[in-house]
Amino acid sequence: MKTSGNILFCGVGGQGNLLASEITAYALLAAGMDVKKSEVHGMAQRGGSVVAQLRFGDKVYSPMIEPGTADVVVSFELMETLRYLPFMNDKTQVVLSSHKIPPPAVATGKMSYPEGVMAKLQSKVSVLPVDGFALAQEVGEVRAANVVLVGAMSVFLPIGEEVFLQVMNEKLPPKILDVNLKAFAKGREVALGKGGQ
Repeated sequence: MKTSGNILFCGVGGQGNLLASEITAYALLAAGMDVKKSEVHGMAQRGGSVVAQLRFGDKVYSPMIEPGTADVVVSFELMETLRYLPFMNDKTQVVLSSHKIPPPAVATGKMSYPEGVMAKLQSKVSVLPVDGFALAQEVGEVRAANVVLVGAMSVFLPIGEEVFLQVMNEKLPPKILDVNLKAFAKGREVALGKGGQ
């Protein structure tokens, strides 16, 4: 990946989207880049859409990603990825949790979860599916699924693994540090095993 870029994080409330974008922003800053980030929480506490936009490079003036210019999309929920398809292009790399979280209308039976979401995405962009929840369970904490995805996404950025590890050691509380370091390692391992950079 080039030394400047646009990363979009999307998901629903409660998935740790914002922590994932914070870790990434701090890692890019620690690597000497200029970083700007914007967050939209929406109805986050009720399972609503949450998005964070992050831009990095030598000099960045705005955090806002224009349609069609996302280099990397980190998505914590399958269907939410479709919502941000207009921000992607044929070179966008999507790191996607294969986990489905039905929105309220689906959970109450008023609508059904769309079929063929993954196939539609794969026809338009490069998708790296990651079972973040299963990998997080392997390290003993399902809430670390967000950091599993950060680990997978990290292989597509122009900074080394050690920068992310340094940032997590500095920024995460000791009680959640160890499990998140393991989650990050699991994500990287999967991405590298599936052909990440």
